[in-house]
Amino acid sequence: MEKVKVDFDLCESNALCEALAPDVFRIDDDDFLQIDIEVVTDENRDRIQQAVASCPKSAISIVSE
Repeated sequence: MEKVKVDFDLCESNALCEALAPDVFRIDDDDFLQIDIEVVTDENRDRIQQAVASCPKSAISIVSE
């Protein structure tokens, strides 16, 4: 199984990931990134991969568990 992983020490909560995959990523009321769906599926894989590639701090990755 593959999951979304975020290095919160690097994350700037700039919302690029949320714009690309709003079903997966969300910036909360305190401006912190939340992951609403951790599991990478066939349906969300492309959006998550775009978010990984677009993150300016390289804080998002996909890991196998």
